[in-house]
Parts: sequence; structure tokens; C-alpha cells
Amino acid sequence: MSSAMLDVRPMTKHIGAEIFGVDLDKPLSEQLIGELHEILMTHQVIFFRDQHLSHDGHKRLGRYFGDLALHSGVAGLPDHPEIVAIHADANSTYIAGDNWHSDLSEYAEPPMGSILYMHTLPDTGGDTLFSSMYAAYDALSPAMKAFLDPLTAVHDSNHIYRELFPDIEKTYPRNVHPVVRTHPVTKRKCLFISESKTTRINELSKPESAAVLRLLADHVKDPNFQVRFRWQRNSVAFWDNRCTQHFAVWDYFPETRSGTRVTIAGDKPY
Repeated sequence: MSSAMLDVRPMTKHIGAEIFGVDLDKPLSEQLIGELHEILMTHQVIFFRDQHLSHDGHKRLGRYFGDLALHSGVAGLPDHPEIVAIHADANSTYIAGDNWHSDLSEYAEPPMGSILYMHTLPDTGGDTLFSSMYAAYDALSPAMKAFLDPLTAVHDSNHIYRELFPDIEKTYPRNVHPVVRTHPVTKRKCLFISESKTTRINELSKPESAAVLRLLADHVKDPNFQVRFRWQRNSVAFWDNRCTQHFAVWDYFPETRSGTRVTIAGDKPY
């Protein structure tokens, strides 16, 4: 798409664009905010290079697009609870996001989006893959679309966080959402299930549910729906959580990869 103020460079046919010509740490005009939102709605995930986001600038950027949501499973920074540290190094036994997922889909109102700022990267590796759930839905046969459209599924994070943090006694969110949701802005249909968080399709028997979820989890991994972002120091990724999934590749151990993320509150899927 053309932009009056920005240099927009699409990365694939289905998803992803790099944006040049903006300093995200500075206050943005209403026109520029509107353009960024329109570009995000078109490309689903947008990337920026050579940014230097302060914590206050990071939060201000997120708030242009909605209220900031707190993470239910991971505490934010001590003085900035809205900001979650994303960090892995030689002492890490796991990393956040090394599975296909939509952030916090287990919330009653899953996030609108996330903004990740990475300031420290390994020499090679540490890419993030993003998959378009519009493209994944559009590629299904008419019969499969008709089958999936009325179904609902359970999104649950308890099995994940209890394994990661066995010493913490806490109940994490669990909610039911449509298997196919309608994007509230674009009105396009997209798949809304994930391999890590979606545990059961309610209208099917247990073995039927497991088979359909396995099929869909494999389907969304099709590289034809994806863009792969190669991080550089001080890069930013801003994705629409409602119509994408992403996967953080952990191929750089024991090197360090570090940054921060804010999450923008969303609405109940329909």
C-alpha cells in the first residue's frame, strides 16, 4: 500500500511489511498513528529497524492503539509492570514463544496486538516466524470452512505455566472462543486456534477434537502463509494478535537474545 508519510515495503504476498521513516520513541501525530494502524490492518505484522525505545516510549507507543494488558503468567518489570522482559541466555532452560501461538488467547478478551523491541541479539539465529490466519482460513476447502465456522474451543494456559512454575500456586485463565473468528476491523474470517493453548473443540468428541486440532495445527505451519523476520539490534515487531500466530526460534543457545514487550488489550472474539 502507499503511504503519505512512510516507506512501506511488503515482505510477502500474505503477511509482513517493513516500515521506514519513523522514530517510534518520539510522540506520533494522529495522522501517523492512523497510517500505522491502516498498514498493520493490511499486513498483519510490521517491522521497524534502528529504533531506540525507552520504557516510557515503548508504553506510549502501545497506548496509541489501546490500553496495555498485563501478562497473567509472567510479571512485568518492577517499575514498569506493563512491560515484560523477553530474555534468553546460557542459563536459560526454556524460552518464551518457541511454539506456534497467539499471545494470551486464553484471556476472555485476548490482546489486540503486541509490540516487541529487541536490543540484544545473537550473531546469527533468533528469528521469529509469523503466520497469517487469514491465509490459513482462506486456503481451506469450502466444506472444511462450513464445518469449522460454528465450532468453539477451549483456550487454556494452566498446563503451560504450572509446568514452568511448579512452585507457584495459581489458577491461570481459561476461556472458550470460536474456532473461526471475525476480525473486528477488517471483518475477514481467520482461524483462532493454537497448538499450545487450544485444548478441546467443544462440539466434538475427545478423539475427534484431537484429530481436528492436529490437522489445523499442522495447517497453520504451511510456509506459504508465513513471513520470517531476521532480527537486528534495535528492531521492533508489531503484530495483530487477532489474525496471526508466531514462533520464536531458539537456535542460538548459549548466546543472548534480549528485549522487552508490551501487549495491547483486545476484545472478545466473535
